[in-house]
Amino acid sequence: MFKRCWQVAFTFAALVYAGSVYAEPLPVKVVVVTMFEVGEDQGDRAGEFQLWKERRNLTEIYPFLGYRDLHYDPKTGLLVLVTGIGTARSSAAVMALGMDPRFDLTRSYWVVAGIAGFDPEDASIGSAAWAEYLVDGDLSHEIDAREIPKDWPFGYFARYTQRPFDAQKPSPTGEMYQLNEALVDWAFDQTKDLVLSDDDPYAKAHRALYTEHAMAQKPPFVLKGDHIAALTFWHGKLLNDWANQWVAYWTENQGEFVSSAMEDTGTYLSLSWLDRIGRVDVSRLLVLRTASNYTMPPPGVSAAENLLAENKGYSGLHLAVESAYLVASTVVDALIEGWEIYEDRKPGEPVIEGIHESID
Repeated sequence: MFKRCWQVAFTFAALVYAGSVYAEPLPVKVVVVTMFEVGEDQGDRAGEFQLWKERRNLTEIYPFLGYRDLHYDPKTGLLVLVTGIGTARSSAAVMALGMDPRFDLTRSYWVVAGIAGFDPEDASIGSAAWAEYLVDGDLSHEIDAREIPKDWPFGYFARYTQRPFDAQKPSPTGEMYQLNEALVDWAFDQTKDLVLSDDDPYAKAHRALYTEHAMAQKPPFVLKGDHIAALTFWHGKLLNDWANQWVAYWTENQGEFVSSAMEDTGTYLSLSWLDRIGRVDVSRLLVLRTASNYTMPPPGVSAAENLLAENKGYSGLHLAVESAYLVASTVVDALIEGWEIYEDRKPGEPVIEGIHESID
């Protein structure tokens, strides 16, 4: 009885929230997930959402319980979400959208397109990385560095283990998620040869400071590289070393730490739960992060000094949001244009002879 009452209450609330009863939910081919906007939705300094608003036909706006309203293109089936910053907001926003009766998300692709800090060992400001592995940087045990045993490299270690990087770790229960490898490879293949914008002299000057990291000084480029998500905005060489080891540890040395932000393990978790009830397909998730800054300082600058400077503004913000739009939109357009195939068969999946013709 209680379960039935809850279902009725939820259905009523959903219909009230939707504003009207839709005969058919709106079909969504692609959901672009952004995390923040600097100011207005358009016309000022751009955050992650603004370029989508200015450059796409997002003519329909739907009130949303989350950070900002939803924007939808009825001609292409593109929906753009702004979750708000942090794991809690991304989890809540994605779950709210996934349960929203106004939209049919059962075959939707989800493309996270956001900025991040990048390891200067792997890429440069303005670069764009497609992740296969999402590693959680919060779910763990921690001892203050001033109290750790002398033979421990860090005070941070996996739950249910005896020390940092204990080989006898349990299977991940939120510490690591692996995306659809074939889909990630397909997205990378679509974008690997793109020429990314490099028109910011401030970003170029910042890159030039990283004299000990050849990849950090290169013009921006597209790569595959994995992601660590943590609510704490960490910074510095020692924590950068930890991030590399933490990603390698949870991925059994299959992953390579490249980008650091906050939200993506929360996004994946909500989608995985929505997948259980048939609302979405979590294997259609892609995560793209672009470099607005580095995760450690250049030679001669302390971690504290560099972090405080970044709090005043990222040197690569302009390049990063441009790269996020260009790279993500290339994949979005390919999915929409190939919808006759991709509605039922994900890119990278084998073609069933006589049913589909490959357009990959």
